[in-house]
Amino acid sequence: MPIVTIFFCNYVRLFRGAEQAQQDTASDIKIIPEPVSVARQSGYYQLPAQIKVYYNKASSEDSKELGFVQKEFTSRLSKLNPQAKLIPSDKTGANVRFVLLDKDRSDTTLKTEGYLLSINAKTGVTITANKPAGLYYGIQTLMQLMPASLTVGAAGSGEVAIKLPCAEIIDYPRFAWRGLMLDVARHFFTKAEVMDYIKEMSKYKYNMFHWHLTDDEGWRIQIDAYPKLTSVGAWKVKKIGYFGTFSPVTAQDKYDYGGFYTKQDIREIIAFAKAHFVNILPELDMPGHSMAAIASYPELSCTPGADKYHVRSGQAGFMDWTDSGIVAHYDNTLCPANPKVYQFLDTVFGEVAKLFPFPYIHIGGDECAKTFWKKSPAIAQLMKKENLKNMDQVQSYFEKRVEKIVESKGKKVIGWDEILEGGVAPNAAIMSWRGEKGGIAATQMKHDVVMSPTTYAYLDYMQGDPAIEPHVYASLRLKKAYQFDPVPEGADLAYIKGGQANLWSEQLYNIRHAQYMTWPRGFAIAECLWSPKSRKNWDSFVSRVEAQFPRLDADSVKYAPSMYDPDIAVALNSDSTLNITLNKELDNIDLYYSVDNSFPDNFYPKYTGPFKLPKDAAMLRVISYRRNQPIGRLISIDIKALRARIKK
Repeated sequence: MPIVTIFFCNYVRLFRGAEQAQQDTASDIKIIPEPVSVARQSGYYQLPAQIKVYYNKASSEDSKELGFVQKEFTSRLSKLNPQAKLIPSDKTGANVRFVLLDKDRSDTTLKTEGYLLSINAKTGVTITANKPAGLYYGIQTLMQLMPASLTVGAAGSGEVAIKLPCAEIIDYPRFAWRGLMLDVARHFFTKAEVMDYIKEMSKYKYNMFHWHLTDDEGWRIQIDAYPKLTSVGAWKVKKIGYFGTFSPVTAQDKYDYGGFYTKQDIREIIAFAKAHFVNILPELDMPGHSMAAIASYPELSCTPGADKYHVRSGQAGFMDWTDSGIVAHYDNTLCPANPKVYQFLDTVFGEVAKLFPFPYIHIGGDECAKTFWKKSPAIAQLMKKENLKNMDQVQSYFEKRVEKIVESKGKKVIGWDEILEGGVAPNAAIMSWRGEKGGIAATQMKHDVVMSPTTYAYLDYMQGDPAIEPHVYASLRLKKAYQFDPVPEGADLAYIKGGQANLWSEQLYNIRHAQYMTWPRGFAIAECLWSPKSRKNWDSFVSRVEAQFPRLDADSVKYAPSMYDPDIAVALNSDSTLNITLNKELDNIDLYYSVDNSFPDNFYPKYTGPFKLPKDAAMLRVISYRRNQPIGRLISIDIKALRARIKK
């Protein structure tokens, strides 16, 4: 056994027995997601201006990915310090070493994505891993130990200093599936924007990009056999405001807003993602959410008059969500009784399967309004022929046929938890979004599950007080997102693949807003998926989130400061005045408020508990401070809006 391997294995055994207190002394080490273990050692290592780098030889199967690692380190360091020069070196003389363990000497704990990062005051930096993915994630941690940005050194030397805290870090993921979903159907994001999103998520050790490519508002993937899917289905009328409340489309409006990805675009994005150790899961949503496909090819519908349909532009009156289910006013479903639908899907999935290397294809299955199926003679005939008892079984019939088509292309099916209803396809994996019950049930049925519940993981929800957040129908604060556990009580761990957060784009109009909605809640989900449950700590997490903000600033990535802002809760007193409660996410901030229409600062009343609003007050304003400096945003809310918050 090589000496380095003996040392590594012996070191790991000793290090894993270290006391927790030692691990927690690293006040200047603020990593997201939190590593498995961190041992801060005395001193710092300063990288020289000319950095000697060593990469050991990789096996033929790892050599290409090792090239990704080299490119990542070079590009990240060059952006931080353009003056730095990287010089190839042997192992002994190197300042930074990337070491892949031999296959027969690999560390079973680190598996394919884990790493050991050692920073020593004398010998420099060493990242050791079984596979290039581990080296890549070691780089992400190393970069978080460096300054967010650099300044020129003293005395006009023209040099910049990168000081690294000496430490030993062992790290590996809790779950193999660590995902973010971006909906590009409701709003089209360019190829460059998608690549940037993938790059940012990879920095926090996400490895799955779920690409929601089709919906009522757009079909975004080129299909050669069906060109109208993009010539018609990729375009809608541009409307700005609140999605779902827009005015009706008129004859004067033009369907010219949108776009799609060519097959070459997709190949480039897949290659880019691979270079960042990210897989791409494509989603084609069906049988519901299919208006863009039906507008392109009306024969896919059960409903007469579908030839008059258009891609939805977000106007009101499309469908209603009621206590008894979804009521559709337009039929946005593919017809399970139409043989042409399955011919269409066979061709589409054939083209998709050839494009995407990932073994799964997401087939949607959510929110299928069956209003028009209930009226369809073709559906009634199908039910009689196949002995189907209800509409859930009709959808199940469709899903099972789709699964066979997808499997015939060499892929596996994953769908939203509605595909459990009426009988799930035998080999399908489940993505649980309507809370955790669907995921729990699916694991008990021995189906693989990805947990993605709205309760913790829907990034399109408001993340602060509704008075200052873009309006959405629900809220998800950062602290709640941090409580996510992909293994809920009652679930069989053996079938939990991992989890992900979802960013739907009904209310998104640009990539800056998409970034705002993703970060910092994306940090919370990343830590829930990567870090050991025992290492999670809210106060520590908050301090580490704040350490990331300058990094996002340096990368020109937008984020939400909502954790500094309170939620304003209102109750009615017996005398009809209002009682105000200001709920904080952070303990280390102070809240100051005004009720006299003026603008509060830290000389105004400090919030210490619920208070009564004066009878004739017209406006409440609140602002957050830390150490006598404003840190939150000013929240202004008038009396009418306050009264609207009273729970009836």
